[in-house]
Amino acid sequence: MLAVLLLATKRRSVELHDGTLDVRAALFRQRVAVAQLDLDRARIVDLAERTELRPVVKTGGMSMPGFHAGRFRLREKFAKAFCLLTDRRRVLWLPLRDGKDQLLLSLEQPQALLDALKGARG
Repeated sequence: MLAVLLLATKRRSVELHDGTLDVRAALFRQRVAVAQLDLDRARIVDLAERTELRPVVKTGGMSMPGFHAGRFRLREKFAKAFCLLTDRRRVLWLPLRDGKDQLLLSLEQPQALLDALKGARG
């Protein structure tokens, strides 16, 4: 079982296709239409500074040191988030327009995705 979980941590991707952001994190997947994202509030954050965005309660995910994937409750009012976190220093925070959900994504080039999302928004 441990081997399966370790292999699952290697399954990570973030793709933007036809106006939909598709995030795969281990055994979990989240698809969000770009129109649902509040890109005016989206930021690249450091979770050491923005402690309210740290995942604290796992509701449908997996976590190991240096890896969080799936659905979590955050420190701030137990807000909900889908996470793909490997590096907490450069995290793309994408709140949704509904004000309830958000995405937290560790990426090699977070600004490139943010620019692509803004371009896809039209």
